[in-house]
Amino acid sequence: MIVSIDTNSGFCFGVTRAIRTAEEELQKGALCCLGDIVHNGQEVARLEGLGLQTIDNDDLRSLPPHSRVLLRAHGEPPSTYWIVKKLQDRIRACYELHKNDEAVPPQIVIYGKRGHAEVIGLQGQTNNTAIVIEREEELDQLDFSRPIYLFSQTTKSVEGFQSLVEAIKSQISNLKSQIALEAHDTICRSVANRVAQLQEFAKAQDLVIFVGGGKSSNAKVLYNHCLEANPKTIFVSSPDELENKLAEYREQIQTNPDWKVGICGATSTPLWLMERVSERLSAF
Repeated sequence: MIVSIDTNSGFCFGVTRAIRTAEEELQKGALCCLGDIVHNGQEVARLEGLGLQTIDNDDLRSLPPHSRVLLRAHGEPPSTYWIVKKLQDRIRACYELHKNDEAVPPQIVIYGKRGHAEVIGLQGQTNNTAIVIEREEELDQLDFSRPIYLFSQTTKSVEGFQSLVEAIKSQISNLKSQIALEAHDTICRSVANRVAQLQEFAKAQDLVIFVGGGKSSNAKVLYNHCLEANPKTIFVSSPDELENKLAEYREQIQTNPDWKVGICGATSTPLWLMERVSERLSAF
């Protein structure tokens, strides 16, 4: 068996910076993080081992004075900004610009997953008036007599966003509406640009092991792209899941010494975790 780790997988710049910040601040003393710093349970557990305390909004209200709190990269609604400067300026600016247009009230639409930390943060910037759309079938939520200002969760696919834009344009045309559509592509290119390379890596393998957090939208998006390129792709969150997930391929692995097994991951997957998966795989 030939095992290789995709050198382009692993933390994107934003996650790397967040993790580095947490490690540096932990050296100065006690530190809390409002929500998981990254959607990867293994990395969260590692940082908690260094002293990071993960808290929720209820915990935040009861913290002692002068407590140090790290806000995760996903962002938070304005209700938590009594400790930091506002984030998500772009969607906030759009909301502030149009909120007083009584004749044509603003209709800000977010292409994203309901309940996702980032989407909650974006909704907060619009006083929770933004409409969240997960798929084209939900376009009946929109009022096609009012202008549409479309934004995207940063980890959604470019193809999905463009398809949604075309579906909205088509609906506007069918209704012979004169409303304006203003589409803002706010997708993180660390995710979008990784797709082609990831699929090329997957196609070159006999088996692909994708490592990602169960709560990570980015992991689900990239895993599906991997699966599209190579149907022999399995998803694991930790090395402990390998044995069960590999059961159907065990005989092929054991009888084909030249079988190529590739390990890759999401932008929220640490390199050390992919290396642990590789070590466990070799041990089998």
